[in-house]
Amino acid sequence: MDPSERERARQRDAHLGARSKGDPPGRADVIASWRRVSAAGVDPGGRPRIAPLDEAEVQRRRTHHGLDRITSELTPYLQSVVDGGHLVVVTDADGHVLWRMGRPGVRRFADDLGFVPGSEWTEGNVGTNAIGTALVLGEPVHIQGSEHFVETHARWGCSAAPLRDPWTDEVVGVVDISGPRTAMHPSVLATAAMASRLASMELLERHRRSLEELRTGSGHVLTRVSSPAAVVDRAGHVAATSGLLTQRRVALPDDLQPGVVHLHGIGDVTAEPLPGGWLLRGPTESPLGTRAVLDLDGEPRIQVVAESGPWTRRLTPRHAELLLAIIGAGDGGLGAAALADEVFADPARVVTVRAELSRLRRVLGGLLLTRPYRIAPSVSVEVRLPATGAALLPGASAPVVVRARERLP
Repeated sequence: MDPSERERARQRDAHLGARSKGDPPGRADVIASWRRVSAAGVDPGGRPRIAPLDEAEVQRRRTHHGLDRITSELTPYLQSVVDGGHLVVVTDADGHVLWRMGRPGVRRFADDLGFVPGSEWTEGNVGTNAIGTALVLGEPVHIQGSEHFVETHARWGCSAAPLRDPWTDEVVGVVDISGPRTAMHPSVLATAAMASRLASMELLERHRRSLEELRTGSGHVLTRVSSPAAVVDRAGHVAATSGLLTQRRVALPDDLQPGVVHLHGIGDVTAEPLPGGWLLRGPTESPLGTRAVLDLDGEPRIQVVAESGPWTRRLTPRHAELLLAIIGAGDGGLGAAALADEVFADPARVVTVRAELSRLRRVLGGLLLTRPYRIAPSVSVEVRLPATGAALLPGASAPVVVRARERLP
């Protein structure tokens, strides 16, 4: 054991032995973390209290916030780190390991520590570690050897930096570089922080492109509205405005649905869903409701009619099947497993269903609600079917389609 690690071990033993009898020497941020995890009841000789997520849930979380696309962008920048024998990890904002990239030897080492896909590396679950402590502090952190709270982690070193989405100002994950203690150096922290910044810049650029697409695609909407109005994306960034807003962003409720809503600093407005965002209209005497038609009489498409005017989007057969099942379930909606059963006759296909619904929500926006999946209650919806069962989504074998065909001539 090198002298630096021997000193870290001595400081950790002093904390575990004395607890509240004064301040042991050492880094202030590490000692504060030791106090937090001690108070949380983490056992320094124990195992994680929370089991890893299953594969389906890991896959669902990978698609959230576009993290699946971010990792492909980071890979070329971090290949030299992997070649140097380190493990590169990306977690979600809850500390769950979503990706690991490294050589077989370091992956096996990580497996022995329980550092596996789906595992939760928060302070409350595994004690002081770079991922969990970075999430608490909101800043890059390096934890070396016996600075870890759990004894078995003393063989490990890690540097982690929070991944922040600059568009929403939310922490959406963590970029972590880890490896055996003897192979780690605090300078690796700069690499983790750089990777986090690169990922944030990529997120920002994607949001900007999406806002420009929203501005280009919905500018005509404002010309149809007589009252002051604005088009905003799902995070409230203003794409276009006609007398309603002067600021560049508005605070939208997390659970925004079509209809009248009160916005701080603005007052009551009527929200109408648009592909990729919302139309916000100033007060009118009698606002019309939103109406949607799932048209399956021919090539599947959805037609949405609101006071600002109609819009139509073509649907893939799979999205049409999902919408047919969701609409048929009524206000109660359906969970992912139930939808998988309706579409694939296999309730275990939740990963595929959630990925498809994530893409569908990018088209429908606030029309489609989650947990469970259902059409917003303020939207009047109908299904337009062909004259014969044979003409309904030809070639589809989804149980929900088969049942619908049986009800037609």
